[in-house]
Amino acid sequence: MNLSLSSAWRLLRIPFSVFLMPIFWFAVSATPTISVWRAAAVFCILHLLVYPASNGYNSYYDRDEGSIGGLKHPPQVTESLYWLVLVFDVLAVGLSLLISWPFAVMVLVYLLVSKAYSFKGIRLKKYPFLSTLVVVLFQGAFTFVMVQVGSGVPMDQIQDDTNLLLALVSSLFLCGSYPLTQVYQHQEDARRGDQTLSLLLGLTGTFLFAGISMLLATSVLLYTYFLRNQNTHSLLFLLGTFPVILVFTRWVLRVQKDAAVADFDHTMQMNKVSSLSMSFTFAGILAWQIWHLG
Repeated sequence: MNLSLSSAWRLLRIPFSVFLMPIFWFAVSATPTISVWRAAAVFCILHLLVYPASNGYNSYYDRDEGSIGGLKHPPQVTESLYWLVLVFDVLAVGLSLLISWPFAVMVLVYLLVSKAYSFKGIRLKKYPFLSTLVVVLFQGAFTFVMVQVGSGVPMDQIQDDTNLLLALVSSLFLCGSYPLTQVYQHQEDARRGDQTLSLLLGLTGTFLFAGISMLLATSVLLYTYFLRNQNTHSLLFLLGTFPVILVFTRWVLRVQKDAAVADFDHTMQMNKVSSLSMSFTFAGILAWQIWHLG
């Protein structure tokens, strides 16, 4: 692999897709009516093709000089990255068609929206509220429903009121976590003229906004589990995500004393603890549900 292609491959940031796994596990845990092979295929398409393609396209237009999600020292962007992203796009849509055409359409829409986020002719990223709305909607509720569509969940179950509430919860959690991923990029974003939500809110405002969003998401989630008579799910969620509360609280207290702690390393640590805790929690809820029903 030549140097140019090697750099392009790194900028796809495939390992970074682990931070988006909670949405998948949340969506499949919301209903036991899934096709295992289809769910596995959906997981691979999203995490190995769709998300990396979005990451790569974002890097192609941002051309970051500082740290980005998943890469503390990103390599130089080359034209190889653009063509590699297109290959991943084609593979993602093509393989999605083997599952179902509605799923393929949703994958295509997701890819197009993710490109509008970064593409210099549109660049939604320049608009703090619009970009946040797009990210939390498409990486949250839209992806939640997309996973269920691809996994073979019947449409009547997808359209159930409580299932749609859970889709809303996924967006509320994204609303809390998304600005946190921007706290260490204030200088880089300001240099490019991107007025991100975190830059607009400032450090204190970002952490306050994140805390309120996550509290609201948790409240709606527990209420929905109550409506579904799934109180065990609530207990498993509270136990499984307790480490997130500890790490977030500790980080906030440290940032109040020293703003420099809002850096790349601490942001990645927060992302890692949050995503892994959420993934294990919802995977555990799914496992408990399968065992209980079986």
